Amino acid sequence: MDQNTIKCLRPILIGWILLLGLWGCTSDVRQSASIDVLVGAAPEETLTVVQPSDLAIDPRLVETQTQFGLNLFAAILQVEGDQNILISPVSVAIALSMVYNGADGDTQQAIAQTLALPSLSPEAVNAAIASLSNTLATPDPEVRVDIANSLWVRQGFSLYPAFVEQVTEFYNAEATNLDFGNPSAPGIINAWVAEKTEGKISQMVNQISPDQVLFVINAVYFKGNWTNAFDPERTTEQPFHLLNGSTKPHLQMSQEDQYLYYETDQFQAVSLPYGDGGLSLYVFLPKQHSSLADFQSSLSAEAWSDWMTQFGRRPGAIKLPRFQFEYETGLKPILETLGMGIAFDPTRANFAKLSPDSTFISQVQHKTFIEVNEEGTEAAGSTSIGMTVTSVSPEPEPAFEMIVDQPFFIAIRDNSTGAILFMGAIVEP
Repeated sequence: MDQNTIKCLRPILIGWILLLGLWGCTSDVRQSASIDVLVGAAPEETLTVVQPSDLAIDPRLVETQTQFGLNLFAAILQVEGDQNILISPVSVAIALSMVYNGADGDTQQAIAQTLALPSLSPEAVNAAIASLSNTLATPDPEVRVDIANSLWVRQGFSLYPAFVEQVTEFYNAEATNLDFGNPSAPGIINAWVAEKTEGKISQMVNQISPDQVLFVINAVYFKGNWTNAFDPERTTEQPFHLLNGSTKPHLQMSQEDQYLYYETDQFQAVSLPYGDGGLSLYVFLPKQHSSLADFQSSLSAEAWSDWMTQFGRRPGAIKLPRFQFEYETGLKPILETLGMGIAFDPTRANFAKLSPDSTFISQVQHKTFIEVNEEGTEAAGSTSIGMTVTSVSPEPEPAFEMIVDQPFFIAIRDNSTGAILFMGAIVEP
C-alpha cells in the first residue's frame, strides 16, 4: 500500500478509535495456550488458515467499520444521549470479529449483519483486520497506537484448534488458561487490560460466574502529540454552555494556525493533526441556530464520507476545552437492538466453530478513557466479551405434591450474589 493511500485512510481509522462522542499474577492459576487450550477436534472446514503477511487493507472493511461505528453510536445515543459518550468502534468490532470466527449458521449471519459485514467472509475479515492493525502501527515518533487482544479460557474448557489459530495468527491474541474459580482470576485479567491501556482502564472484569468459560478481550491505546501544541499560558477560564441552557466556567485552550476546515449551514468542523499529520482529531461544532441533537440526526456513513472530502486549508483561530473523562457501558442490549440477539440466546446461539461445548455470549462490556490537553490526546478503550456454556436440559422430574399444612420456613435470596435478604419460620399463617 502506498503512503498516500495510508494517509487517506488514517483520518477514518482514528475516527473509529476516538469517535469523540462522535462527540501480579500467581503461577498456579494461569497457563499458556500451548499447554492445554488447543483441545478438541475442529470441524474440517474451519482448518484453513490464510496467512496475514503482506495483506492490503480491504476498502470494504473501512466502509463497514465506519457504518458499524455510526450505528453503534446512534443506538447508544437513544439510551444515553444526555451524557458524555466515548466509544471505540474499532475495539468493539475487533472483539466481535474474533468471536465471529467461532460462530456458525444464523448466529454468524447475525454478527455479520450487525458489523455491516454481509459481503465479507471470516477469512476476509481476519485478513483485513490484520492489515489494518499493521497500518495503524506505522511508526510516528509523536503518535502511538497499540492494539492488543486476548483469550482467557477456563481451565478444562476446550476450544477448537482452528479457532485459536485464527485469532492468534490474525489478531495476535494471547491465549491463556485460567483457573476461573480462583479469587485472583479477575485481577489477572484486569492487570492485562491495565498494562495494555497504560493504566487508563484498570477494571474490566468484576467477577466471574461459575458458568462462564471464556473472555475475549480487546484493548486499544492511543497517544498523540499535536503537530502544533497549544500554549498553556493562553489557556483561560471561559463560560461553557450546557444542554439545559446554563453555563459553567471551564478551561479553554487557544491557538491560531492554518487548519483543514469545513463549514456548512449547520456546523463548523476542524481537523487538528497529531505528529506528522497522519492522524487527527476532528471536532464538529453545531452553529448557534442548530444543536448537537440536530448534528447527530444528520450523521450517517454517507454524510461522514462526504464531509471527509470537503475539508480545505484555511487560516483560523480555535478555542478548545481541555477535558478528561471515562465512559462505561454494557453493550448487550445495544447489540441486540442492532440485530445480534441470537448470539445472546442460550437456546439459539450457534458457536459450533468455537468449541465442542454449546456456548452463547452472556455479556459485552465496553470502557473508554480520554484526556485532551495542550500537548495532545491520550485515549484508551477496551471491550470484553464473556462466553457462557449452555446448560443441557435435564430429563423432566416426575410431578410432586406439596401440601403446606404445618409450620414452615421461608427465605428470600438474591441468586446473583447468594445473599439472603430475609428468612423466617411461619408457625401460624
